[in-house]
Amino acid sequence: MIDSTDKVPSRDAVARRRRMHRRHAKRRVKNVFVTTAVVFTLAVLAAPEASTPSTVAPASAGIGMSPAAAAVPGTSTLPIQPLWRRPGDVLKRSRGVTAVKALPFGLDPKERERRESLGRWHRIYTYSATYRIKPELARRIYDAATTAGIEPELGFRLIRVESVFDTRAVSSAGALGLTQLMLGTAREFEPRVTREQLLDPDVNLRIGFKYLRGLIREYKGDLKLALLVYNRGPVAVQKSLSMGMSPANGYESIVTKGYRGRGYLD
Repeated sequence: MIDSTDKVPSRDAVARRRRMHRRHAKRRVKNVFVTTAVVFTLAVLAAPEASTPSTVAPASAGIGMSPAAAAVPGTSTLPIQPLWRRPGDVLKRSRGVTAVKALPFGLDPKERERRESLGRWHRIYTYSATYRIKPELARRIYDAATTAGIEPELGFRLIRVESVFDTRAVSSAGALGLTQLMLGTAREFEPRVTREQLLDPDVNLRIGFKYLRGLIREYKGDLKLALLVYNRGPVAVQKSLSMGMSPANGYESIVTKGYRGRGYLD
């Protein structure tokens, strides 16, 4: 005996069938919209410009046009295209049709400059909030670091360890300013610089970052060794190396803790 329930579809089967029909209906509607968009795009691209005469007629004239009519001057040279295509088909174009010129998608110089300025100030305010200093001081440090070819993050880390962002800091050994430069070291770069001038943030940052960038270049990108020379001096570091001892004193580890950069800009 055959169970009659085998011949009657269950509620789940009916629901699945209805969902399948709805999906098919949505797909057909989507295909209609896609076809309409393609036809509209062809009409816009083939439409003649208002200012200059064109040899390409509107797309409405080209659709369904015979080959004989297409050969007449002043008419469209677009080949006859079907109104519907399968997904993935590429629109064919005859060799006689001039390709549409690519639009200049590059940014306007003023717009590029505006975006670069906004990005620069965004980074400055980020450093200002991170190190809890005034935006003006963060701007001076950021600009001096980028001008000298130092990564700004390294510049901020160095100053935090050296002077805790005190522009008038003076150490017991006589190091001055934000980057704690010795007057003799500073005069190797600017012979006429004075002690009072070294307490000026811009002068101090300019010479200090130039000195650090030179050390990184001299030691071929060895950032930790360059920082040790900056802190201890080249004589003490060279003496330790010549004796087969490590010149590390912990200073380089404090500055570079959590730092993943290489220290300098290209």
